[in-house]
Amino acid sequence: MTYILMSQGILVIMPNRDQLRDDILRTKEFCSRILGVSSKIRYAAVMNEFGRTIAGQLRKAVVPLFTPVEARNENYIEATRTRFRRNFDRSIGKTKYTFTENEKVKILVIPGETNFCYVTLDKETELIEVEQIVKAIRKSFISNKIDREFT
Repeated sequence: MTYILMSQGILVIMPNRDQLRDDILRTKEFCSRILGVSSKIRYAAVMNEFGRTIAGQLRKAVVPLFTPVEARNENYIEATRTRFRRNFDRSIGKTKYTFTENEKVKILVIPGETNFCYVTLDKETELIEVEQIVKAIRKSFISNKIDREFT
């Protein structure tokens, strides 16, 4: 069941609370499964198109590198980059993933229809392992339709 709100001539359709709660729980479970793909994964999250975290989970015993403010800004930057890349889908094809290598961590962003999967990896992760991680995440992300929920 969905609720329809009319405000100033604008129609807004919202999922009911039970549906939203179930979707968030399923997304949290997805993040837990992603952590199980490789011991090199530090953090797995699903973000919406504005960089808001829908669900995320840190591997046990991992200390976050970002402060909360830095994390919010990083998420917003990645969301913006993902939206801008969609402008080139027709000319060069859809982005399968982006990979950023920093001194302390590696970052994977795997875009979906509206949401994206944000994953950080240990700095020692080899590129061949990154490719395997991407394949596993893309398959699960898209087949579970987590790439398009909460829109």
